[in-house]
Amino acid sequence: MFYSKKFKKFKNIKHCFFSRKGGFSKGIYHSLNCGKGSKDNKKNIYKNLSVVSKKMNVSQKKLSLMNQTHSNKVIIINKKNINSKKFNSDAIITKLKGIALGVVTADCVPIILYDIKNKSVGCIHAGWRGAFNGIIENTIKKFRKLNSNNEIFASVGPCIGSKSYEVDINFYKKFISKSKKNIAYFVKKDNNKKLFNLRKYVNDKLVSLNAKVDHVNHDTFKEEKSFFSYRRSQKLQEKDYGRCISIISIIS
Repeated sequence: MFYSKKFKKFKNIKHCFFSRKGGFSKGIYHSLNCGKGSKDNKKNIYKNLSVVSKKMNVSQKKLSLMNQTHSNKVIIINKKNINSKKFNSDAIITKLKGIALGVVTADCVPIILYDIKNKSVGCIHAGWRGAFNGIIENTIKKFRKLNSNNEIFASVGPCIGSKSYEVDINFYKKFISKSKKNIAYFVKKDNNKKLFNLRKYVNDKLVSLNAKVDHVNHDTFKEEKSFFSYRRSQKLQEKDYGRCISIISIIS
């Protein structure tokens, strides 16, 4: 379990970036796999989500998760849609107390957000695709739609580190064609490969949107005992991979 130093100071919210430890799953999913989209035993996933809910002091019914598809879609959870079984989005926001918002990741960036002035919270699933296509900008816009007078804090959780994130030249060209400034997020590895700094790319977007950012800086690819990693599972030719969960809630 990992925490933001900044968020720990806010007394009316709870948050946690959970590691892969302390759950019931076996094999490649060992042990706190919270990915409903994985091929893990569903009973174990629900047991794991129960562990998470208890740690966050909410019932499992009050744990709101997304059906994440690397989109740029944001949903505001309110009294009308709170009982929806599934939120088809890659970011969720709420002002409701006593519910926990969760995002699952395995190399992508989990971001939790707190608008201290308006007592609203959110979380974002930001892989390269979502970040490239505006999930961060769209989420901050939604916060400001709720109330334009705000002060948004963001904590960027464990994700793949820049030294672990090897990409090809086409990936690099895609970013450079969008903006020449994106060259700042790449380092040359060899003639055919670059290393991409996803954390810095996400950080700079948040900063440019006037969010106050801190980091829980861990590399999910390298730290095998603590985190699941999509890229590591591919390298090891495993059939699937687990997902870690990150949570934020307003205390009721």
